[in-house]
Amino acid sequence: MLVLSRHRDESIMIGDDVVVTIVDIRGDKVRLGIEAPQSIPVHRQEVYDAIQRENRRASQMGPGATRDVGDTPQE
Repeated sequence: MLVLSRHRDESIMIGDDVVVTIVDIRGDKVRLGIEAPQSIPVHRQEVYDAIQRENRRASQMGPGATRDVGDTPQE
């Protein structure tokens, strides 16, 4: 892990397309601004973990576990 020190309004570059800027520091919380192309998803770790869990759960469902949105039950 690379550890960098930055002050408010200072940035770091990740590759050529991602800029992370320190927006605010309050006590033990740091607010980050992240500029990235729309093709690069940016999530908080807990959101990313939830997405991964849901993707794994969905991939383990059988083919009959869901129905198409347009399907309606027939009587």
